[in-house]
Amino acid sequence: MSDTRPLAVVTGGSSGIGFELAAQFAAHGYDVAISGQSDRVFASADTLRTDHGVEAHPYRGDASTYDGVEGFWTFVADLDRPVAAAALNVGIGLGGAFVDNTLEDEFKVIAVNVTGTVHFAKRVVQHMAANGQGRILVVSSVSATTPTPYETVYGPSKAFGFSFAESLREELRDSGISVTALLPGATDSDFHANAGMGNTTYGDNSWKNDKTEVARQGYEALEAGVDHVVGGDDKTKQQAVDNRTTPETVKAARMAENSKPR
Repeated sequence: MSDTRPLAVVTGGSSGIGFELAAQFAAHGYDVAISGQSDRVFASADTLRTDHGVEAHPYRGDASTYDGVEGFWTFVADLDRPVAAAALNVGIGLGGAFVDNTLEDEFKVIAVNVTGTVHFAKRVVQHMAANGQGRILVVSSVSATTPTPYETVYGPSKAFGFSFAESLREELRDSGISVTALLPGATDSDFHANAGMGNTTYGDNSWKNDKTEVARQGYEALEAGVDHVVGGDDKTKQQAVDNRTTPETVKAARMAENSKPR
């Protein structure tokens, strides 16, 4: 076990933005603990070890369940090391019309994106508060700033994450713990494919933001202790600014054009 490297924890760290966040931590001298739902998490940990020469601790679990979330925290606690930084990244989407999707699938989005975030944050915050220091990154989405028709539960779940991060940040202002929200725009990962949105504008990754760059922006914002950062190119950042003043009905119609199945 490293006696000198700090430990960072990344939920949903086996692929996409989560893996790139773990790679950012590793490249900057952190050991990492990552969770994932499939065996891919073990190969991802191997890559982090090989590429960066750090310790990488993989945990496979279902983030939509209490036992999956609690199991990862128990795994981290058993490392018996202070957690210096935590990226609450794991999240899922669900495309399609609300009237057509199953209630069980909608509940799973809430379980991962809302319940799971609160659950893991509770463990991390209490741990860091006892140590008097730490950094937390909550991965939300630009979708938090607009209605999201045809991703009708996903957007509100990410709006929760953004508000949760900002609220928690203020509570912890004088505690030695910083909280930062990362709001990625559309990113070149498997996210939309996994959400069943391959037959929408979002099914094409060629125009999206680079996940490595999004993760870099998130990591740098976390280290700087800023309250939030929009992850992506200048166009993405401007869209988030424009969303503050654009009527909700206009944003909803624009979003529907891109997210409605063809």
